Amino acid sequence: MQNLTLPTAARRTVLRCRDRELDYARRTLVMGILNVTPDSFSDGGDAFALDAALERAEGLIRDGADILDVGGESSRPGAEPVPADEELRRVLPVIEAFANDPRVVLSVDTAKMEVARECLRRGAHLVNDITGLRDPGMAAVIADFDAAVCVMHMQGTPKTMQAEPVYGDVVAEVGAFLTGRAASAVDAGIARESILVDPGIGFGKTVEHNLVLLRRLSEFGAIGYPVLMGTSRKRFIGTILDAPVHDRLMGTAASVAVAIAHGANAVRVHDVREIARVVRVSDAICHGLR
Repeated sequence: MQNLTLPTAARRTVLRCRDRELDYARRTLVMGILNVTPDSFSDGGDAFALDAALERAEGLIRDGADILDVGGESSRPGAEPVPADEELRRVLPVIEAFANDPRVVLSVDTAKMEVARECLRRGAHLVNDITGLRDPGMAAVIADFDAAVCVMHMQGTPKTMQAEPVYGDVVAEVGAFLTGRAASAVDAGIARESILVDPGIGFGKTVEHNLVLLRRLSEFGAIGYPVLMGTSRKRFIGTILDAPVHDRLMGTAASVAVAIAHGANAVRVHDVREIARVVRVSDAICHGLR
C-alpha cells in the first residue's frame, strides 16, 4: 500500500467518542460484542431477551470491555436484512440502560442511518458500520452528533459476501477502500480523531485472504487511523482448528496476539475476560505496556 497518503496528525493516540476519550497508546482497546439477535453466527439468541442482554452487557463491562458494541441485525454469511424498526426495538433498551455509564463507550453496530441517528440521540457514542458508510446519509448523522465511527470493509453484503470473493491484492484493495471511506467521513464533518478502520476479517474474504490481512496488518498503519480487528470465533479459525464456533477461544487468542504484534489498536471479541488477559500480555511483550 505504498501509494497511500498519510493524513495530517496521523500520530493521534486518542479516539474521541463524543464526550469520551480512549487512549489506545496506553493499551490495546477491547470492544465487547453484544448481539441482541436470534440468529448471529456465534451467539444468536443468547442475549435476545432483554434481561439476558442487560446481564450480558454488565458482564462484558465488568470483565474489562472499553467499548460495548450492541447489534440488532446479524451479519453472518447469508443473513437476511432486518427492518429498522425491529432493529431499534432490539437495541434501544440496552443503549438507554448504559448510555450514561462512565465505565464504557457505547457503540451501535448498524448500517442504517435511521438506527444510528436514534441510538446516538439516546446516548450512544460510536457507530460501527460494517458497510463502510455506504448509506449516503450515515456520515452526516454521525458528524451531527460529534460521534465516532468504525469504518469496515466488506465485499458485497452479508447475504452475498462469501460467494467466491476475489481480490488481486487483498491488502491493497482493502486499504484503498478504507482510505477512501475515511476521507469521505472527514469530508462529511467527522473528526479525524473519531475514526477507526477495520479490514473486515471474514466479510467477503476466504481463509487465505484473512490470513494475509493478519500477516500484513502493519501496512494498514499507513492509512493514519487506529485499526480495529475482529477475529473472534470467525470461520477461518474453525477451518484451521476443525473446531465448532464455541470451541474457538484459543484460536481467537492466537489471532488477537498476532494482530497486536502487527499493530492492531483495538480488538472486537465475544470472550472479553479471557481476551483482555491476552491483550495485557501481548501489550507487555510487543509494546512494553504494563
